[in-house]
Amino acid sequence: MIAVRSMDVQDNFKNFCDKVFQGETLIVYRPKNENIVMLSEQEYNNMLKAKRNAEYLSMLNESKRQLEEGKTISFTIEELEAMESDDWKPTPKVLEWLKKTGKNYE
Repeated sequence: MIAVRSMDVQDNFKNFCDKVFQGETLIVYRPKNENIVMLSEQEYNNMLKAKRNAEYLSMLNESKRQLEEGKTISFTIEELEAMESDDWKPTPKVLEWLKKTGKNYE
């Protein structure tokens, strides 16, 4: 990691860009502590991917918890197809699940 003043970046922009592209992270100190970080697009994309992966894993963990607590319901293909109907009404299976999970059908 390299830390430099903003005026140094202005004077040596290409040099610092080359270092960032080679894998260095650059912290640019600015007045009033309004600092920025420069990193390569690849590193930025890797950070975004890691964030999305963490969010997805969190969602999977929540789904697993709900499954373990019995807060899930499964349907056959036929049941799902029936739900596509405009006049579909909850089946006893759905009503029981709603009751079990403390939800209401509206």
